[in-house]
Amino acid sequence: MKVTIERTALSKALGHVQSVVERRNTIPILSNVLLHASGASLTLTATDLDIEISESAPADVAADGATTVSALTLFEIVKRLPDGAQVRLELSPEEGRLQVSAGRSQFALAVLPDEDFPSLSSEDLDTRFSMPTEDLRRLLQKTRFAMSQEETRYYLNGVYLHAVADGDAPLLRAASTDGHRLARLDAPLPDGAAAMPGVIVPRKAIAELTRLLEDAEETVDIAVSEAKIRFGFGAGYLTSKLIDGSFPDYERVIPKGNPNILRVETKEFSQAVDRVSTVSADRTRSVKLALEADRLRLAVNNPEAGSALEELSVDYGGDPLEIGFNARYLLDVAQQVDGETATFQLADPSSPTVILDEEDTRALFVLMPLRV
Repeated sequence: MKVTIERTALSKALGHVQSVVERRNTIPILSNVLLHASGASLTLTATDLDIEISESAPADVAADGATTVSALTLFEIVKRLPDGAQVRLELSPEEGRLQVSAGRSQFALAVLPDEDFPSLSSEDLDTRFSMPTEDLRRLLQKTRFAMSQEETRYYLNGVYLHAVADGDAPLLRAASTDGHRLARLDAPLPDGAAAMPGVIVPRKAIAELTRLLEDAEETVDIAVSEAKIRFGFGAGYLTSKLIDGSFPDYERVIPKGNPNILRVETKEFSQAVDRVSTVSADRTRSVKLALEADRLRLAVNNPEAGSALEELSVDYGGDPLEIGFNARYLLDVAQQVDGETATFQLADPSSPTVILDEEDTRALFVLMPLRV
């Protein structure tokens, strides 16, 4: 293998793929990135056996070939090379090293055979469709905060993607919950996606995918099976195994017809919650919302640290009500509200509260209250 590639192109592709590599591996080759030079491109692939990321970059290939080298070491080298440098990669079979050079810098890196590098098969991905990158980015960014971190409820450790029919409008829906909060987002159902199975995309894949979407083109190609999902980005793709489990019937916990309607200015409300929560207990971070006609009082009482109280003018005409929430959960939801106004639909101090974004009608959030 002998290839020359511009430093920025190599750094970008390597940055995309190397983050999936675990820093500590009992299987040495999983610490490596697969380099495959062919035609007029260099393809880089990395995997942790559950997720595989691959990306191609234009290159001057003098001799086809493939090898694997430490992903982290190569990334750190390339990152430190000067902008505009031409990076030469040459495999020397006699020495068993990959020669990396740019200008007066030269490195010889240990390699492992490319034939030992594992691959995630994509042969059984029967359902295929494309969708706007912005739609997918929105679905993931606005639901990922509610994914569970508890390994015992592994089926909640991801985002549930599935096709639904809401009246006459077919939708692609994303949902996530950790049992305390729920996020549900809709996007138009892409052509060809009606037959897709409901799938749970794991937490790590969501994090990697969200990062890759920042540099993606306008459209993402998606292929799905019962066990795997692949997202294609033109020059690259991410393939991930899916969580093998059943996502709960989350629609049952979304209350219908909560009678007490509260409208708040999102930014003002977030800042007030953030201020009063500074004295809340670390474990619960509870804040009490006391509501009466067009007035909201936010209160925190922590016997060890002190108390806090702040009053806001709001749009509220329901019954007087006192209800408690985890301040961090309130702030997490508020960050997902794009509009200037957030709408709270409340029932009583022990029932779930629905939060809506008046600017994004296909976004819905649910919070379970705390006892305060």
